Amino acid sequence: MVKPFRGVVNVDVRDSVPDWTPFEPPRAPDGAPNVLYIVLDDVGFSAMGCYGGPIETPNIDRIAAKGVRYTQWHTTALCSPTRSCLLTGRNHTRNSMACITEASIGFPNASGTIPPENGMLSEILGERGWNTYMVGKWHLCPTDEMNLAATRRNWPSGRGFERWYGFLGAETNQWYPDLVYDNHPVDQPSSPEDGYHLTDDITDKALEFIKDAKVIAPEKPFFLYYAPGACHAPHHAPEEWIAKFEGKFDMGYDAVREQTLARQKEMGIVAAATELPPINPIGTPDTRSGPEGQPFPELDYTRPWDTLGDDEKRLFARMAEVYAGFLAHADHHIGRVLDYLEQNDELENTVIVVVSDNGASGEGGPNGSVNEMKFANGIPDDLAENLSKLDDLGGPKTYNHYPNGWAMAFNTPFKMWKRYEFNGGTADPCIISWPAGTKARDEIRDQYHHAIDIVPTLLDLLAVEPPETIKGHTQAPFDGVSMRGTFEDESAPSARRTQFYSMLGSRSIWHEGWKAVTTHPTIAGWGHFNEDEWELYHTDVDRAEVNNLASEHPDKLRELVNIWFAEAGANLAFPLDDRSGVEIMGTPRPQLAAARDRYVYYPDVAAVSEWQAVNTRGRSFVIGALVDIPEPGAEGVLFAIGSRFGGHALYVKDNRLHYVNNFVGSDEQMIVGSEDIPTGTDLILSASFDKDEQEPAATLGILSLFHGDRKVGEGRIRTQMGAFAIAGAGLYVGRHPGEPITEDYPGESPHRFTGGTINRVAIDVSGEPYLDLEREAALMLMRE
Repeated sequence: MVKPFRGVVNVDVRDSVPDWTPFEPPRAPDGAPNVLYIVLDDVGFSAMGCYGGPIETPNIDRIAAKGVRYTQWHTTALCSPTRSCLLTGRNHTRNSMACITEASIGFPNASGTIPPENGMLSEILGERGWNTYMVGKWHLCPTDEMNLAATRRNWPSGRGFERWYGFLGAETNQWYPDLVYDNHPVDQPSSPEDGYHLTDDITDKALEFIKDAKVIAPEKPFFLYYAPGACHAPHHAPEEWIAKFEGKFDMGYDAVREQTLARQKEMGIVAAATELPPINPIGTPDTRSGPEGQPFPELDYTRPWDTLGDDEKRLFARMAEVYAGFLAHADHHIGRVLDYLEQNDELENTVIVVVSDNGASGEGGPNGSVNEMKFANGIPDDLAENLSKLDDLGGPKTYNHYPNGWAMAFNTPFKMWKRYEFNGGTADPCIISWPAGTKARDEIRDQYHHAIDIVPTLLDLLAVEPPETIKGHTQAPFDGVSMRGTFEDESAPSARRTQFYSMLGSRSIWHEGWKAVTTHPTIAGWGHFNEDEWELYHTDVDRAEVNNLASEHPDKLRELVNIWFAEAGANLAFPLDDRSGVEIMGTPRPQLAAARDRYVYYPDVAAVSEWQAVNTRGRSFVIGALVDIPEPGAEGVLFAIGSRFGGHALYVKDNRLHYVNNFVGSDEQMIVGSEDIPTGTDLILSASFDKDEQEPAATLGILSLFHGDRKVGEGRIRTQMGAFAIAGAGLYVGRHPGEPITEDYPGESPHRFTGGTINRVAIDVSGEPYLDLEREAALMLMRE
């Protein structure tokens, strides 16, 4: 808040009295603590050692040893929605985050844009004298703003973070990430062959940000939002970290659940009477169908371990080893941050919060995946293909995810996983430590709380009053409550009485120790929400949701369902959306420019986001490059979008024009020109796809290569219907850095076009015949 000027102003400065108060930068109170907010991704309730899990996390355990662990702390069951709660203190649907930002559907509850009246912790603390930094995953920006032509209002720099380094969308390749630095995309500083991994990189940047300011103002506190990609798919980790867990999961996920539960009981994480729910608690494709006969989602069926073959067990165990290595590697880098703080006498006076944004993920389905983009394209995984990639798991050649049995194991003792409003989707680790400000050490707290409670708690600890306005916007009230009262008193009652949940068709309500939850499968397309079965659990004594009391207490169930509808109405939760992932991701969304028949791109500019680029999915198209090639020997990428896990590219190699379409990483379809490319100026090298058949998950047709109007090659291909990347791939002209679409690219990364000049690349999706386009292009050149 700007303070009034209280000096004296006269004509002559000699007769005037200055007052610097209104112009000084904000100052935090003397001795104010730092805040380190560690947000893990898809980790689940019981993966980490300090929650009874099988994965050693010694540095997270260090934090727990100096603070408290909550056993009834909850999230929304999905990443963007939870992250919005973690930074604003408001419920996800009030934040317009009913789902992830890439799945926004244009309603007040699901626009992917957090309203400015729901200010973020970074905006509050930055105006109170804290330096504010963010590294890693953001995922709080709509897709139409994930590009350089868009406003930065919803980038971290637009929401109060002074410096940031990471990725904007849902996920990224940990070996070849989509990196943004402050307000522009950047290439990664080194390659996987040189030891690059994103978690190393963001940790380096976090320490750099802190050091840059501390050498100038050592006493100034900071707020660091540290959000590694771990452990969201793709599960990528250095081989030496994966090797640490060799053989540890050979007994299978059923046995790991039992072993984890035994440790949790011994540690006091859960009650001694806790039972494990069945591994398929809401049904299977053989036992359930929708109200109109719709199938139960294949993705949400778990195969019992004892029904697997030996090869399957070996593959599934290896997938768990990779996940464990990913988490342990992230824990190591969290330790680097802790070590820095300790070495500089900052650790004791740093409030540290460690959470997971939702339960462990079931997106790998019953068989796991070597390329998670198949899930996004509605294509089932092929077990034989997965087995063939066993030795590549965790490395650059896979985009892998474990089978959902491991999600159940890493959510022990709960049922289901991410996306579901059972505790398997919503009950997550929450560790809070502030050695200089609290006395609790290595203690467990059972009070019920939610992600919306973290911001009020931190403001309470920091003695910061929430502002009435931020950037001129009157602030909405918090939905969260402070957890501070539970720090020193393990018997203190929770300040929370009610919490509503809604995600992708799954719904629940918690109220004073009781919970009602639907068995509605998520992203199943069943609809008919008024016909949902609601189950009832007394979670004060049955947090694993094993004993359904709906028939014994119908009045209690009716009371809770009524409360759900009241809370849903108050929190803008409608409309509900349980459509398939392909349908939701394919929803038309805002574009910065109107859709057109022809798109033109140029070399030596930043990548264009897939969400704002030409859409060639499901249609005929022509990719034409206008080039000058003075003599033979030109080579390199003309056009590319995607990666080895799905994408297509036009390039020159060995003096021949090449086109490759990599169908969801499973089928690399290549067509090579039959003649050497010509030399000269204003040459058109092109690939023309003529659609002639449509399948549910693919478009088929003939891809022809041309030098001008001379056809030099053709072949039949299939193109994928869904996106090349969940967060959107980048479109490049004249180069393709990062993950290559094909190993056949000439030269070394970024495979720049050399030996000639690309004037521009045009992509036409009008459906007009190729030769008409050639004539139009020739006329255009004549006019120029």
